[in-house]
Amino acid sequence: MTEQDSFWSGRRVLVTGAGGFIGSHLTERLVREGAEVRAMVHYNALGRYGWLDDAEQLERIDVIGGDVADRDSVRNAVAGCDTVFHLAALIAIPYSYRAPASYVRTNIDGTLNVMQAAREEGVRRVLHTSTSEVYGTARYVPIDEAHPLQGQSPYSASKIGADKMAESFFCSFEVPLVTVRPFNTFGPRQSMRAVIPTIIAQCLAGKKSIRLGSLTPTRDMNFVTNTVDGYLAAAHADGVEGETVNLGSGREIAIGALAHLIAKLAGASITIESDEQRVRPAGSEVERLLASNEKAGRLLNWSPRVSLEEGLEQTITWAKDHLHLYRPSHYVV
Repeated sequence: MTEQDSFWSGRRVLVTGAGGFIGSHLTERLVREGAEVRAMVHYNALGRYGWLDDAEQLERIDVIGGDVADRDSVRNAVAGCDTVFHLAALIAIPYSYRAPASYVRTNIDGTLNVMQAAREEGVRRVLHTSTSEVYGTARYVPIDEAHPLQGQSPYSASKIGADKMAESFFCSFEVPLVTVRPFNTFGPRQSMRAVIPTIIAQCLAGKKSIRLGSLTPTRDMNFVTNTVDGYLAAAHADGVEGETVNLGSGREIAIGALAHLIAKLAGASITIESDEQRVRPAGSEVERLLASNEKAGRLLNWSPRVSLEEGLEQTITWAKDHLHLYRPSHYVV
């Protein structure tokens, strides 16, 4: 599809959290689709735009600094927009043990601000970002959207609160909302607070002993371009307002097996060393995640196009050129 005949051509869209991992990929994709993109990044004194600093299309992006926890920042960002993609959030689980109040402020209060502004501005659609962490350890698999929600960390609890805040604005005020629930998205630009960059960085740095936390939990890993495809489909599809949709691969892999797969693709020979500081409290560890993506296929005509192995190869290739951005021996909370 060319930019001229894209659904997004000429549409004014807002991406909150646009400087982050998924947000930057989504922002660049929307620009390529012809959208007029306003990118909200967290204000900082250095004037940095996160990953958008290196975006090829930066001159075509309207970047604004702000804070989703500030209602005025959000109202100004949403003004005049057709579609709002809400990705801004605090996401690191270990840090949520240390600073839970900040997660409430950013994730719940921030979502409230986005919903209020969307209601006031009469936007066509709001895409709210949830997370598979809201499900906690699977009670059954594959996990569909009817699975119970379990707040096993302050982070997941704050995202459950954010999801319910968004839902309330659909139910109470008919704000045209779709909630997308990505499972374990990975790919270029992801920080070492996530397990795949942690493993890759240690392998590429020549570490023979890879330091990890628990090895038995399983995760549903989904490459970032698949997730972005899902966002665009959910923002475009007809008759899906009020729905919550999983964006997962439908395949699970244990962390230990994942480490050995990455090492093989990176050409490394490794052993795995348990690092106690990386282990979550027993009741907080999510032991199993495996998505049902049937609903996404049915409502959005979406399915993942890039496999785990293909995505890992692309991520390893990118990491080889950007290893200077990582600290392989350092545990990132």
